[in-house]
Amino acid sequence: MQRYFVPSAQFSERAVKIIGDDAHHIQRVMRMSENDQILCCNDQGNTCLCEITEFTNEGVTLSIVEWLEESKELPVTVAIASGLPKGDKLELIIQKATELGAFQFVPFNAARSIVKWDEKKGDKKLERWLKISKEAAEQSHRNKVPEVLKPLSLGELIALGENFDYKMVAFEEEAKQGEQTQFAKLLTEMKPGNSLLTVFGPEGGLTDKEIDQLKSHGFISCGLGPRILRAETAPLYVLAAISYHFELQGVK
Repeated sequence: MQRYFVPSAQFSERAVKIIGDDAHHIQRVMRMSENDQILCCNDQGNTCLCEITEFTNEGVTLSIVEWLEESKELPVTVAIASGLPKGDKLELIIQKATELGAFQFVPFNAARSIVKWDEKKGDKKLERWLKISKEAAEQSHRNKVPEVLKPLSLGELIALGENFDYKMVAFEEEAKQGEQTQFAKLLTEMKPGNSLLTVFGPEGGLTDKEIDQLKSHGFISCGLGPRILRAETAPLYVLAAISYHFELQGVK
């Protein structure tokens, strides 16, 4: 069943109004008709089953059939901080990591980032990232759309880390040296409801200076197994491991 994220302002007590691109998608792409049913999620992550009652020039009107008791979110809040990578790699990270349950995306300007943030083109780039996040959340039947921030400096990223219960940085040199325990230890310490900020470098990784700065502010340096993972692969590895630990193993 199709799922759409709708601003809470478009909900009334018994109805929902969908406008814009989503209304076009319902009518022109999905070719839905009156009495067809879809799922609508509000800004708080609540989901309701809705039935189409009317198509108008302004959009689609639906009646609320029932509110559902469901939770598709990870038991822990995970933010993915990625040093700006080349090409469309960040788009891939946002799409796949949304499917795997990421709560927030935090791009940052790393020393070895080849791509530099262009403020003039930034709004369009951020809009595209948000659209990718929303569409991936709908496809994977999430209750919430992950937030995507404008790129930060390393200092701003460190300051953001103060809001999290745990924070780690994936460092390939740790993997080369055989370190395979810190991430596993971190998972055993975390409890449902905790928050985790995870930091990943761009192509070429993070510099020793950046690692030292992060570690001096409480970030745990972790290897991710014996193989060196690409910038777009490492975040997915971490999220998959977290999902397995907390959801498939049912850790409480």
